[in-house]
Amino acid sequence: MLYHIFEFLEKNFDLPGTGLFRFLTFRAGLAIILSLIISMIFGSRIIKYLKRKQIGESVRDLGLDGQKEKEGTPTMGGIIIVLGIVVPTLLLADLTNIYVQLMLLVTFWMAIIGFTDDYIKVFKKDKKGLSGKFKVIGQVGLGLIVGVTMLMSDDVVVRVSLENAQEKGYEIIKVVERPNLSNTELKQMAYVKTTLTNVPFLKGNNLDYRALVAFAGDNASRLADILFVFLVIFIVTAVSNAANLTDGLDGLAAGVSAIIGAILGVFAYVSGHNIFADYLNILYLPFSGELVVYSAAFIGACIGFLWYNAYPARIFMGDTGSLTIGGIIAALAIVLRKELLIPILCGIFLIENLSVMIQVAWFKYTKKRYGQGRRVFLMAPLHHHYQKMGMHESQIVTRFWIVGVLLAVISVITLKIR
Repeated sequence: MLYHIFEFLEKNFDLPGTGLFRFLTFRAGLAIILSLIISMIFGSRIIKYLKRKQIGESVRDLGLDGQKEKEGTPTMGGIIIVLGIVVPTLLLADLTNIYVQLMLLVTFWMAIIGFTDDYIKVFKKDKKGLSGKFKVIGQVGLGLIVGVTMLMSDDVVVRVSLENAQEKGYEIIKVVERPNLSNTELKQMAYVKTTLTNVPFLKGNNLDYRALVAFAGDNASRLADILFVFLVIFIVTAVSNAANLTDGLDGLAAGVSAIIGAILGVFAYVSGHNIFADYLNILYLPFSGELVVYSAAFIGACIGFLWYNAYPARIFMGDTGSLTIGGIIAALAIVLRKELLIPILCGIFLIENLSVMIQVAWFKYTKKRYGQGRRVFLMAPLHHHYQKMGMHESQIVTRFWIVGVLLAVISVITLKIR
C-alpha cells in the first residue's frame, strides 16, 4: 500500500524522496527491517497471550535430554512468522503483481492449514491434530492453484527470442525489442507462456517439460502442462511436509528457512533483472523481481522469530509456521523456475525427510523378514539421531545451519557451473 501511495505522490506531486520506492533494493531493505520489528514487538505479546491462555506444547516422551523442560512451551508461534511476512509485503510490494498475489495466497492458504492443525491439538486436546488426509488435500489444492496460475496467467511469462518462440510454437503474449548485449542492433524478443525451467549444471541451463513427452506428438504441449501441474503438487506437498519434520529442535527450521529464503531472494533479483539474467544465461522472468520484497519479508520474519525460538525456545512455531514456510519455499522455487535446485538448496529438509522414510521402510522390512524391526538411525528425523548420540541441541542446530549455508553457496554457484 505504501508503494502505491508513494508512486502516486511521485507521479502527481514529485515530492522529494518518493522515488526511492521505485527501487527494489530499498523496499527489500525496509521489508527486512519492518519484518524484524513486527516479529520482535508482537512476538512478546503473542507469547504472553498464549501463556495466559495456557496454549502450550504437549511433549511426547522420547527419552531425549531437555524434553521435560519444554513441556508447556507456547506453540502456534507461526502466527509471528505470518505477520512478519504479510504486513511488510502488503505495505511495500506492488500488490498488482501476479507473483506477489500468488505468494500471499500461498502464505494464507498454508497458514490456515497449519493453524487448524494446531488449534485441534491445543484447544480440542486431540494430539493427532488435523487428519493427514485433509492436510494432503489442502497441499494438493494449493499445488493445483500454483501450477494452473503459472500456465494460464498472461502475466507469468518467460522471455525468449522471437525466432525461438515461433520455432517452438510457444504462445506469444507480447513482442518486445531490446538492445543486444553484443552489439547495438535491436533484437526482437517475445514474452511467452511456457513450461521452460532452469536446470543446474547443464550447458544451456534450460529444460522444456515438453521435451520429456515429445513422444506424444501434437499432444505434447497439453501433456507437458499436466506433467508440470503434477510436479508442482508433488513439490509443494513434499517440501511443506519436510519443513514440518525439520521443526524438531529450537531454531532449526527457522534458521535453515532464513538461509534458503535469502538465496531465493537472490534468484528473484537476478531472474527479474534484464542484464543479470542475460549475463548469467538464465531465464529472464518479467515482473518477478517484485518477489525480492516478499523474500526479504520472509527472511526478516524467520530471523525475527529466532529471537524467541533460539535455544532455549520461548515459543514453538507449530504447524502454523512449519507448513507455511515449507509451502512458501516450494512455491517461490517453482515460480522462479528453480524447482530442480530444491534437492540442493533444501538439502537439510531432504535429508530429514529421507531419514524418516529410510527408518520406517527398514523397520517394516526387517520386522517382516526377521520378526523384529531394526533401525538404521537411533531415532528419526536425523536431528534426533544426533541427540541420542549425546550432542547438545544447540550444537546440532548450529551445525545444520552451517551445512545449510554450504548448500546455499553451492546453489548460487550453479548459476555459473555448467
